[in-house]
Amino acid sequence: MTLPQESYLQFTPDLKICRILNGMWQVSGGHGRINPKTAIESMFQYVDAGFTTWDLADHYGPAEDFIGEFRRQLIATRGEEAVNNIQAFTKWVPRPGKMTKEIVEKNIDISLGRMDVKSLDLMQFHWWEYRDSGYLDALKYMAELQTEGKIKHLALTNFDTEHLQIITEAGIKIVSNQVQFSLVDRRPQVNMVKFCQEHDIKLFTYGSVCGGLLSEKYLGKPEPKSLEINTTSLRKYKQMIDNWGGWGLFQILLATLKEIADKHQVSIANVAVNYILNQPAVGGVIVGARLGIAEHISDNARLFGFSLDAEDVEKIDAVSQQSRDLYQLIGDCGDEYRR
Repeated sequence: MTLPQESYLQFTPDLKICRILNGMWQVSGGHGRINPKTAIESMFQYVDAGFTTWDLADHYGPAEDFIGEFRRQLIATRGEEAVNNIQAFTKWVPRPGKMTKEIVEKNIDISLGRMDVKSLDLMQFHWWEYRDSGYLDALKYMAELQTEGKIKHLALTNFDTEHLQIITEAGIKIVSNQVQFSLVDRRPQVNMVKFCQEHDIKLFTYGSVCGGLLSEKYLGKPEPKSLEINTTSLRKYKQMIDNWGGWGLFQILLATLKEIADKHQVSIANVAVNYILNQPAVGGVIVGARLGIAEHISDNARLFGFSLDAEDVEKIDAVSQQSRDLYQLIGDCGDEYRR
């Protein structure tokens, strides 16, 4: 199985990526036990199917170690060249506090070691507390490490538009920002998309299938009880749906998506992801990979075989217009982590 050409994006001059990124949050705990051997085996399946790009973080349990082990096995079985076709985007999520070059470099070195690479493809930086301007120091030191070759590209995760602008104006070149963006959470459309378009910054989106809630499994079903919401992502996105408009409106959205999915002979999740992929500034959508537990390879492969027409988009937007304004309720992208 090979993916069509439009599944890929020349993200930077040196990085051609798959627009569906394999999200490794699911190996961090809270999503069921992961068997490392089975997990690595399923990483080969993803890459062989054309899904070459991984999204991970320093705090996603063994995610960085899995990338390191996967790279070693790839080289051992297929030669040095094979690793040039995969991309691994990690994150650094430090506790706020004084940032020195020594602190920054030490943490970057940990990721380099765990992932068994000489240079990080993309370092996505998160900061918890805007009132502590140490994030600018951290980014300046990371920019120095980029010049030294330890980092190829600098990026952010869950920064709002205001602070993305502050960083850009400080002369730090950011290539992407990772934010929540789905048919339920459209906050990036308020300010973020426009700013990113103007500054050639791509968005990588997560939560685009609401942890699996945007699927046939929940269509026509009563509101799940708290015991059924048994993973970290399900809890997170169910809360987002409650804020957005509740289970009743969500059922209307699912029924609308099902009608569109049937027309194109795809799944509800395919329609939900395809819609976000086609938003301006979106470089890719991160779809969680529960390695060795649940595979979505064949379903994700259908994403690039159809196009939503104007009528489809109109139907989806008509449901969204009945929802609450999450931007008014929560704030800009990432503000849910800083309240």
